[in-house]
Amino acid sequence: MSEHYIIPSRTRIGHVHLKVSDLERSLAFYCGLLGFELTTRYGHQAAFVSAGGYHHHIGLNTWHSGGAPPAPAYGVGLYHTAIVYPERKDLAVIFDRLQKAGYPLTGASDHGVSDALHLDDPDRNGVELYWDRPREHWPSKPDGSLEMYTRPLDLEGLLGELH
Repeated sequence: MSEHYIIPSRTRIGHVHLKVSDLERSLAFYCGLLGFELTTRYGHQAAFVSAGGYHHHIGLNTWHSGGAPPAPAYGVGLYHTAIVYPERKDLAVIFDRLQKAGYPLTGASDHGVSDALHLDDPDRNGVELYWDRPREHWPSKPDGSLEMYTRPLDLEGLLGELH
């Protein structure tokens, strides 16, 4: 492993596959609330959902987790699944939908490069819903590297995108 390898620039994360305790409850969250489309089911134990007709962005299964409690907050594992919205207005739409449903956020952040809403799915898996600012607006340090930060997100300003 002495040779330095750089992953191809067009590489992307294809999907996340989550162990859940209750498949129907997870489908109600990911499809019913967030709006993903069900692409296929494997009986009563697994389902795959997507946006825009892709085969799947999120897999959900109860193969080893049916009825299990959430993973402990202080332990190794997935911190969150991040879902990128194409336009800031799309983020405003889902924020408005979450508010109307009374679904709690765990945070709302301006990261400099993005605006983000943080919440937990029904199994307390972290979910980040966000919109990336155009690259030319990303803040940078004097050396040219990214200047990412976490500041409170102006939620009223976000909702202003709906008008």
